[in-house]
Amino acid sequence: MAVYTDIPDEELRAFVADYGIGEVTSYMGIAEGVENSNFLINTTEGRYILTLYEKRVNPDDLPFFIGLMDHLAARGLSCPIPLTTETGQRLRVLRDRPAAMVSFLPGVWPRRIVPGHTAELGEALAKLHKAGADFPLRRANSLSVDGWAKLIAATEAQADDVRPGLAAALAEEFASLKAQWPKDLPQGVIHADLFPDNVFFTGDKVSGLIDFYFACTDALAYDLSICLNAWCFEADGSFNITKAMGLLRRYQAVRPLTDAEIKALPILCRGSALRFLLTRLYDWLNRPPGALVKPKDPMEYWAKLRFHQHVSDAVSYGLERVS
Repeated sequence: MAVYTDIPDEELRAFVADYGIGEVTSYMGIAEGVENSNFLINTTEGRYILTLYEKRVNPDDLPFFIGLMDHLAARGLSCPIPLTTETGQRLRVLRDRPAAMVSFLPGVWPRRIVPGHTAELGEALAKLHKAGADFPLRRANSLSVDGWAKLIAATEAQADDVRPGLAAALAEEFASLKAQWPKDLPQGVIHADLFPDNVFFTGDKVSGLIDFYFACTDALAYDLSICLNAWCFEADGSFNITKAMGLLRRYQAVRPLTDAEIKALPILCRGSALRFLLTRLYDWLNRPPGALVKPKDPMEYWAKLRFHQHVSDAVSYGLERVS
């Protein structure tokens, strides 16, 4: 989340009035994340989130995202529910950008990750995958292998300014992953961006999942690899196998992994590390003027990628060896 587009007070109040959710009492921009402009809206009837879709979000994908949240919520997953105006609209335009309002979820995201958090995450992720199994729409993952090639091309001229030799190293890793990337793993709806700030807790229990605007149809185990990278490394760059074991065991208690998924996990972890390294690198080199959020350091994911390059099988993530 971030704020790239300001909204005049009168326009915001008029926009919210169409939903029949009371009068706006206060609102504020949410200066976290890097993708869309988000505002916390307080009205006389409750709290809501207003999102203006920016940057990488393709307006043609918005029906997928909105429909997915409805689908998951109907199956008992705690996630934002899109609001409908009194005239039946859910996707609208504000400040020349696609916009939508969704319900507000209680809870806070964990600033200090402990094994209990990752265990809860594993169960929540598996439930998401099962709840999305019969979602009828499909959306290709635009930030999978083909997307990485575009990002490498867009950053190669300046990559060495961030780290000497980085451009060549990224090109080499991409070629290796493209040749090894698994193609026959179980597929379905994945969140694709389930970082700690997208998972809310009340006490020690998950209270909801948010920010489905990278959701797509892809290998379910790829979602796990994203979470291993986002949740199971310490601030000093070390991998915490206790956190990983909790994540994977609780996931498997709801949705057991296939042997093929377990064998593919090191490659998937390398791929997800490369994906976030590349998008962070692009953002680092192309910060929009006036943005209220500082781009995240891409080199955090360089260190994670280097770790996974030395992993030979899923034993290093706390799973039993598959023969």
